[in-house]
Order: sequence, then C-alpha cells, then structure tokens
Amino acid sequence: MSLRDNFLGALAYVTCLPALVFLLVDPYRKNPFVRFHSIQCLLFWLVCVVLAVVVRVVFLVLLLIPIVGPLFAVLIAVVVPLAAVFTWIVLMVKAFQGERFALPLIGNLSDQYSGVA
Repeated sequence: MSLRDNFLGALAYVTCLPALVFLLVDPYRKNPFVRFHSIQCLLFWLVCVVLAVVVRVVFLVLLLIPIVGPLFAVLIAVVVPLAAVFTWIVLMVKAFQGERFALPLIGNLSDQYSGVA
C-alpha cells in the first residue's frame, strides 16, 4: 500500500464530499482501501446526523426535569459531540497509517459494500 492510498483514505474522512468523489471517480473506486474508508466515512456521517437529532430530542426532554435535568442535558450535549470528534480523528489517523480500522457496526457494512470482505 502506498502513501498516496493512505492519504486518500484519510482525505475521505475530511467531509462527505471527498468520500463521494472517491466512490464515483473510476481510479479511486477500484481501490479497495480507499473504497472501504469512503463508505465508512459516509456511514459514520449518517450515524452522526442521526445521533445529533437524538441528542437534540433528549436535550429538550431533559430540560423538563427540574434541577438535574439541565445538568444532564448539558453533559450529554458536550460529551457526545466530543466523542464523535475523537472518533473522527482516530479514523483519519488510522487511515493515514494504512490501517483498515473498522468501527463495530459500521465497519462490517463498509466491508460488505466495498467488496473487501
């Protein structure tokens, strides 16, 4: 595996745009490493969007509970995005190191859709 593949795998995680480009442009979509990370990136962003909606609903519900509700709401509103950013950074670093680091559920789907498995 070349440094170029590692860089492209890490670049796929920057936003959804490079991941989509890598899945649509011919030389990149045939590369299993870049394809795996592009698919995992799209699935990760999808999970993050769903998680953001869930956190927003939980936040609003927790605000209805007196005294401890707002404390838990703020805690959840801070911890969940920090965990997502940490996971995103780990995915970028692992891809740049040339590892096919698969997240627990998303990684299996990425394997299936990328044709690596």
